[in-house]
Amino acid sequence: MTTATTELLTVPEVMARLKLGRSKVYDLIRTRRLASLKIDGARRIPADSVRDFIRAQLGEAA
Repeated sequence: MTTATTELLTVPEVMARLKLGRSKVYDLIRTRRLASLKIDGARRIPADSVRDFIRAQLGEAA
């Protein structure tokens, strides 16, 4: 059996990577443009989701 490890980021880590404010990150989560999950009340965003979001934005800009 193979286990995949996905890096989970906090909202402040995503804010730093995307250079966005807290409200904007939560807006992206709320509108489902950025996937996330909740673990006992703590919001976590898979790093792959951040990469996918950036790729989508680059695709729209092209």
